[in-house]
Amino acid sequence: MILYRLRCAHGHEFEEWFSNGAEYDSRAAAGSLACPECGGTDIAKAIMAPNLGRAKAADPAPMCPPQGCGGCAFANQH
Repeated sequence: MILYRLRCAHGHEFEEWFSNGAEYDSRAAAGSLACPECGGTDIAKAIMAPNLGRAKAADPAPMCPPQGCGGCAFANQH
């Protein structure tokens, strides 16, 4: 699913969900999108800011005991 912010020819903005970008393209070409405020069917994508979340902190590297474990994947690499 993808959420697009749309704008009609009169400047009304609204959002609508589509299963993919091709669904938006086919519905826009068929004129089957309508502004919920004025009913206009001359609809285009409005500029959207991306919704970026903060990156999760990376898991810390596993630590062997100070004397070394000798059998881990990091043996002799630290």
